[in-house]
Amino acid sequence: MVEFWAQRNDPMARARERFASGDRVEGVRAPILQSWQRCRDLGLRPDRFELPYDANLDLESPLVRAALPVLGRVEPAFLGPVSLIITDRDGTVLVRRTGDRSLDPLLDAIQLLPGFRYAERLAGTCGLGTALAERRLHHVRGPEHFAECLQGFACFAAPVLNPLSGRIDGAVNLTCRASDARPAMESFIQKARNSIEQQILDTCSQRERTVLQAYVQARRRGCTAVAVTGEGVASVEALGDTGLSRRDQEVLQEKATELLCSGAVAAAEVTLSTGRTAMLLCRPVTTPSGISGAAVEALLPSTSGHSTWLPRPAEPEPAEPARWSPQRPEPEPAGTPKAPKAAKALKALKGAETSDPGSGEAGRLLLVGEPTVGRFAMQTRRRLQLLSEGGVRIGTTLDVAQTAAELADVAVPQLADFVTVDLLQSVLSWEEAAETGGPLHRMAVGSIRADCPFYHMDTQFEFVPTTPQARCLATGQSILEPDLTLAPGWLAQDPVRTEKLLVEQGIHSLMTVLLRSSGTVLGVVTFYRSEKPDPFENDDLSLAEELVAHAAVCIDNARRYTREHTMAVALQRSLLPQGLPQQGAVEAAYRYLPALAGVSGDWFDVIPLSGARVALVVGDVVGHGIQAAATMGRLRTAIHNFAALDLLPDELLSHLDDLVIRLDNDALASGGGHGITGSSCLYAIYDPSSGQCTMARAGHPPPALVTPDGHVTLADLPPGPPLGLGGLPFQVAELELPIGSQLVLYSDGLLQDHRRDIDAGVERLRQALAHPQRPPEATCQAVMDAMLPAFPQDDVTLLVTRTRRLDTRQIATWKLPSAPEVVSTLRTAVTRQLADWDLEELRFTTELILSELLTNAIRYATGPLQVRMLRADSLICEVSDGSSTSPHLRHAATTDEGGRGLFLVAQLAQRWGTRYTANGKIIWTEQDIPP
Repeated sequence: MVEFWAQRNDPMARARERFASGDRVEGVRAPILQSWQRCRDLGLRPDRFELPYDANLDLESPLVRAALPVLGRVEPAFLGPVSLIITDRDGTVLVRRTGDRSLDPLLDAIQLLPGFRYAERLAGTCGLGTALAERRLHHVRGPEHFAECLQGFACFAAPVLNPLSGRIDGAVNLTCRASDARPAMESFIQKARNSIEQQILDTCSQRERTVLQAYVQARRRGCTAVAVTGEGVASVEALGDTGLSRRDQEVLQEKATELLCSGAVAAAEVTLSTGRTAMLLCRPVTTPSGISGAAVEALLPSTSGHSTWLPRPAEPEPAEPARWSPQRPEPEPAGTPKAPKAAKALKALKGAETSDPGSGEAGRLLLVGEPTVGRFAMQTRRRLQLLSEGGVRIGTTLDVAQTAAELADVAVPQLADFVTVDLLQSVLSWEEAAETGGPLHRMAVGSIRADCPFYHMDTQFEFVPTTPQARCLATGQSILEPDLTLAPGWLAQDPVRTEKLLVEQGIHSLMTVLLRSSGTVLGVVTFYRSEKPDPFENDDLSLAEELVAHAAVCIDNARRYTREHTMAVALQRSLLPQGLPQQGAVEAAYRYLPALAGVSGDWFDVIPLSGARVALVVGDVVGHGIQAAATMGRLRTAIHNFAALDLLPDELLSHLDDLVIRLDNDALASGGGHGITGSSCLYAIYDPSSGQCTMARAGHPPPALVTPDGHVTLADLPPGPPLGLGGLPFQVAELELPIGSQLVLYSDGLLQDHRRDIDAGVERLRQALAHPQRPPEATCQAVMDAMLPAFPQDDVTLLVTRTRRLDTRQIATWKLPSAPEVVSTLRTAVTRQLADWDLEELRFTTELILSELLTNAIRYATGPLQVRMLRADSLICEVSDGSSTSPHLRHAATTDEGGRGLFLVAQLAQRWGTRYTANGKIIWTEQDIPP
């Protein structure tokens, strides 16, 4: 072991030199490096070591009384050159026990003597001071000490927690030469600390039993059952036979504990759930050995409604009489009622203090104990209530900001006067990496005053590395600063702002807790006190960690939900149309509103078709979530592909139905889920040249038709089965829409509302649409205002179109015989028509296109021929024949005499294609019109 420490001396010495020069230090334990940083921030120097001395030592404190028996038991185990030391909470040495007297001169040289204060802010990095500063077991060996004079020693120290108050009463320390250090010393000092804490608890419990015995002997009454609780408060369960409900018993116990905390003569009235009133009386008790306590009795109401003293069975005369010790009356505790009955009972109780304690009748005994212990019990109960309240109030929504605000609301003012919740910006950017650095975003501020100069909500900032918050993020451990005037690292964050917090707001204590869930660091929560005089203690830190741990899970759930919901919405938005395409058949407007419960599979489309026509589509995939959105994207892509083939509505829905069945079977065969059965769709084609609208639906609501005179009807469209069922054909309906008519397509989410039936929804839709003069955009807004429920449970999709018609002057049609000589005649007619339309620039290409298409029709097709030109947003040329054979584009070889005509057409036209009719086919081309 000696060689081990000798090998470490040189590297540690070099690390100290690098730290002193400000260089990056490696190979040093994180707690030691952080302590060195705190010492440097405090202005300490390794070559200076001066400790204050205090001669007024409290050697009768509960800590010393509990520690001396423990030291007496463990001292024989370390008779070598080892010293056992007890300090108070400030680090002042109270007791020192040394196994080898040769060690005493060395300890005297470093002032490790009773009366000297070994706080970290004074002695630098050392076992005692650092253990109290970080409030946990700590060890410092050799060169790890900040002061040069301490580097020859090894120290193992642990803070001693008072089990009742939850406060650090002091520390127990083991010091030896660095060469004598052993690994077992750390576990030894931990066991010694646990033994001292248990001794404190046992001592308090014995004192409580003594007070209870004194009360019983003084009253000369028997007790039905006596129990001593874990907090050391003696509780007498004597209410079970009184007929009181469990809730009333709990209320009486709660009020009795408040009276016990006062330790004075007091009385209080408690209203029970039945409306009757019970009286509680608090009597001071003093044992023969001088231990002071109090007893609380209950004067319970009788069944007749009058309060009566309930007698107790007599007890044999005690062998050793106890006595009542009259005490000077003290003010009643806060919240004690001043009712006449309570005042009368209090007066009678004070008058009975000097009388024989055994005379008269007594009420039911509720509590006996020391007032200090009663206050600790009350604090424990209130902390448990705060945890219960936090479990109910924190995490009521899946909103990150709301959850952070709920945490601050629960903690203020019960635990702290001010609370700030800061989340890492990377967390709010929905990143998975648990990065503890980078800027933070202030999500919530809880305050007892509105003028506290903290960073405001939604502020982005970074903590200075020396602040407790930065140390908490770096180490992953909670930080407690009971005295902020001794925490210069906190002051370095913003000197002006922190000075206001210290001076104007009176903030004196701080604790900061890491927000972490499932290994992901989310941020940090900081608690401050100003109005509450007591600084934060370890119990407060434990309570804060419990609250923050629950809030961290809720915040993590909220952010994961928000991230996934945002991703799903982004996916759905990307799969929906990003705008309406340019076309001249209809004037269109739309609205899409995702459901509050999440994304679903609603979609709409406006698809330009050949011949200036347009396809209008609205569909709905049953269900919510990414699966529904992905299915919607697949169906929408399929519809675009089928629409490019110029299929009729019923044919398109049949192909779509087959696709859904195939996808559904593939999903079931691969075990990927339940498939996508349950999709609906409405597909309509409007032709502005004739005003004809052809539509079919698959399990979808029929569209609404608004005529120019304001008459609103639902289209008489035969119903069809939802997509994916198969086996049933889809029927087509044809309507002729007057110019200026409005065709309104929607999803069933527009009509659904739990407050009304479907017929009422349809009637309200009729009323909202009965204004034909409005443009589609205004109609969309009016319909959403009238129909949208307060909390939509499904996506709402609305597509409003106003029909347009091509003027007869924009259409030129020629019916031609199937003869070669008609080609030249057509060229002449086309030239004249283009001149009338001021499109002479397109004469050459148009003549060539129509000549090639007409020649192919004459050569290969049958039946009557027809040529039509449309001047719409583009110049459309159509050649129709009676054949169902479609031409195919091919590249002719150099030796081929034909096969180049269709290739030329494809090169000259912007688009071209074939669509089939009931009597044959139509080959069409489109050319852009010059501006």
